[in-house]
Amino acid sequence: MKLRNLLVGAGLGVGAVAGANRLLASRADTPSPPLGRATEAYRWRGFDISYTEAGDPSDPDLLLLHGINAAGSSAEFEACFDDLAGDYHVVAPDLPGFGLSDRPPLMYSPSLYVTFVADLIRDLTENPTVVASSLTGAYTAMAVDGGAAVEELVLVCPTDRTVPGRRVWLRSLLRTPLLGEAVFNLIASEPSLRYFQTDHGFYDTRLIDEEWTSYRWQLTHQPGARYAPASFVSGFLDPEEDLGEVLGRLEVPVTLVWGRDADLLPVERGHELADAADARLVVFDDAILLPHYEHPGEFADLVRGRLTATA
Repeated sequence: MKLRNLLVGAGLGVGAVAGANRLLASRADTPSPPLGRATEAYRWRGFDISYTEAGDPSDPDLLLLHGINAAGSSAEFEACFDDLAGDYHVVAPDLPGFGLSDRPPLMYSPSLYVTFVADLIRDLTENPTVVASSLTGAYTAMAVDGGAAVEELVLVCPTDRTVPGRRVWLRSLLRTPLLGEAVFNLIASEPSLRYFQTDHGFYDTRLIDEEWTSYRWQLTHQPGARYAPASFVSGFLDPEEDLGEVLGRLEVPVTLVWGRDADLLPVERGHELADAADARLVVFDDAILLPHYEHPGEFADLVRGRLTATA
């Protein structure tokens, strides 16, 4: 009798988890285009990659690459996108596994993203200026180190380390059909999204309004949304190469951009990387990890070369 009750209870628990997962999935609509414009599709190694293009094609190319997080997408650049499109031919993709791009159940890795960045630069741009943030800044530096042709790099709080070590069990857990989906739904809940951005994303938390939160929630509840973040939170998207050494080998101009109030990636790390790469460091006051979102006008001026203040 005890065994039967245990099995019945377990079955009810599994059913409840499955029902909760289905309910959340049913609430998620297809998100609108991340930058308020029609998107295009770039076919890359079996993926349909969603990207937004704007500006005069005869202007210099500018490639905007968003950072890696559970709700990552090119919407990260919505505050400065239109401004930059006035001077550049701008291309802003959603990375494989994120945003409106395909999200197949792959074992996502740094090499996948380095290859993607290199191919994207070759196929959709010509000698672009590249803006990239967070881990994607490291992938971009590695793609350029491997031969990708760019005019210059603007890297926002680039990093090669997000979590210590690699946790196979956590990646495996998040990839499981029922329990993994339920755990990811907790990670990607609206309170969780607001917490992470309040804790180390935005200096001005008024930016985390209902529209901002709802859009990111929709992104994290699309089919396959947990697979790339599963590799991220378990440490498998951290590259093995040292970012300072990679930057030091580059022969193109590099500007590092930091928020003065960043704590996960303190500004001291920016100084270390700038010294290693002989790069320019620009520090924005009243900003954490997203100075391009919090200070879009000043950031656009920096990209255009009109902002000269440094740390």
